[in-house]
Amino acid sequence: MEREKGAKNRTLGISAREEAAYFGRCIRVDAPVSGIAQIENTVACGDSFAVMSRLPRGFADLIIADPPYNLTKNYGGDIFTRKNEGEYEAYTRRWLSLAAPLLKENGSIYVCCDWRSGLIIGRVLAEFFTIKSRITWQREKGRGAMRNWKNGMEDIWFAVNGEGYTFHLDAVKMRRRVVAPYRVDGVPKDWQEGESGKYRDTCPSNFWDDITIPFWSMPENTEHPAQKPEKLYAKLILASSNGGELVFDPFLGSGTAAVAAKKLGRRYFGVESNERYCAWAQLRLERADTDRRIQGFDGKVFYERNTPPQKS
Repeated sequence: MEREKGAKNRTLGISAREEAAYFGRCIRVDAPVSGIAQIENTVACGDSFAVMSRLPRGFADLIIADPPYNLTKNYGGDIFTRKNEGEYEAYTRRWLSLAAPLLKENGSIYVCCDWRSGLIIGRVLAEFFTIKSRITWQREKGRGAMRNWKNGMEDIWFAVNGEGYTFHLDAVKMRRRVVAPYRVDGVPKDWQEGESGKYRDTCPSNFWDDITIPFWSMPENTEHPAQKPEKLYAKLILASSNGGELVFDPFLGSGTAAVAAKKLGRRYFGVESNERYCAWAQLRLERADTDRRIQGFDGKVFYERNTPPQKS
């Protein structure tokens, strides 16, 4: 028997009938796709390896991939079993060999990983693309360890398919509070003051400590065991794509990449094998029709964790 949710618990939940209806909006890709119009702004339910083999070459402006981290984990009844290093490397090379031809020339790709899978993913990713950086972001959650350091970080490899890639620095600046304001002749140096106090908009680094993992009081939260925050993906999308371009996620999960893309005025296409997760993605996409808000982002700058956007 499922426990009744508390009044403030906003975790996404739908009935079996609603789930079937939302899943009915998904498509199947059982034959080669001849044009982008067949797949843009859709969620495909199916095996990502099979679907990618049927997609048109060079259709994606940006790929965001969140493959299994080589941990034994239950994804809604679909078990991913941890592999040895050679097997996981082969798994990574297999999906990347299918994804690589789908990215446009001068497109970008981001691949999520943890410290262990990242060692393998980074090595294989370099066979297909030019690696530009590795982003490390603070999870804020995680189990303690008795004989090791608690793992509170995850990584994202950033790679490109040509040197003419898109990167919008001004679109992903971070608003930080100024603790020790410095003035020259009484005039603020490199900072501003508004209703929310003293601040500066800083260039982003490859270490992000402002991300909040979705939890029960956030409307984007689902019961997916490895859901990525919309704010995390919003940074990738704003930096590495233009309005109207297409974002592809071959491991869509509960839909974060598609939802963030839609909220930010991009097209999307995602593939997910789990039918329940596909339904959740469709519901979240429907909600994005009327609610384009992204936690920690005011449409211009990103804010530090637990500091909601305020008028400056």
